[in-house]
Amino acid sequence: MKLFGASILFGSLATAWFILDFQSFKVTPLVPDGKTFKYRIIPGTSLTRLAKDLDTLGLIDRPRYFIWLAKWQFGNGTIKIGEYQFSPGTSSEDFLEKVIAGKVIQYPLTIIEGWNFRQLLEAVEKHEKIDHQLTGLSNEKIMQRLGLDKQSPEGLFFPDTYYVTRHMSDIQLLQRANQIMDDVLQQSWQAREAGLPYQTPYEALIMASIIEKETAAPEERQQIAGVFVRRLEKRMRLQTDPTVIYGLGESFDGNITRRDLKTDTPYNTYTRRGLPPTPIAMPGRESIYAALHPAPGDALYFVAKGDGTHYFSSTMEEHNAAVRKYQLRKH
Repeated sequence: MKLFGASILFGSLATAWFILDFQSFKVTPLVPDGKTFKYRIIPGTSLTRLAKDLDTLGLIDRPRYFIWLAKWQFGNGTIKIGEYQFSPGTSSEDFLEKVIAGKVIQYPLTIIEGWNFRQLLEAVEKHEKIDHQLTGLSNEKIMQRLGLDKQSPEGLFFPDTYYVTRHMSDIQLLQRANQIMDDVLQQSWQAREAGLPYQTPYEALIMASIIEKETAAPEERQQIAGVFVRRLEKRMRLQTDPTVIYGLGESFDGNITRRDLKTDTPYNTYTRRGLPPTPIAMPGRESIYAALHPAPGDALYFVAKGDGTHYFSSTMEEHNAAVRKYQLRKH
């Protein structure tokens, strides 16, 4: 009986020791000196392989405990591939919680309102964490890869800050940006003002891109939209420099001339009536809203005042006077 009692006592002590040791393992920091560290889980990594790797790296000393912790505390949760960052004091429990939830590192990439497609591609190609699958392809081939063939890429991607994970492809990023632009445009189109001179949401997108390039002053966007809408309704040419510049492409040297204004291209709104065939940039939400909610009024002209804003006129005489005041006096 004494021996049996001793065995029970020993077993109880062993169990108590294991529980204490296991609890200590759960909360002990993986890196005792309090450093931030990154760890990448590659495709095909099993829980056992992960535990062995952490042991090899000296981050844990009891890989079996790590496996038991994952199974007992997180059940059927599977570890997610990706790149992770862990703050000082991260324990095995914290580590598992993050990799099972898939809280991978996300890197920002900002698409600027008013960029054209070429500028967008340059920004994507410079991002080191993105898996580049579109580099060197023509616009036509890129659109085929995105599932958007037979469309111009211009203006179809919503400008915003996106967060990408390591090895996300440029295809995935552009498809996401395109889907958001499509959602924003369709929702805005449903809430548009009545009687606008657009037949399709795409025409509204074209107008929004022109508004985006004409002004950086949010308070002017609807006024500028009103001018352009009234000119369309009166079958007046839009006569907007940004479309001319876009049509000139890489030959534009930064200084628009009278010759440029007379050089006919599909985008020259001085030589052609109506909207250009495609957007000329990626418009933001405010410019899309302005295109579909133009300000009422009678202004048909505007001229830059030199401070980022414009002077609006309803007659040619008033406009010419404004040009002399705000433009010709500079020369």
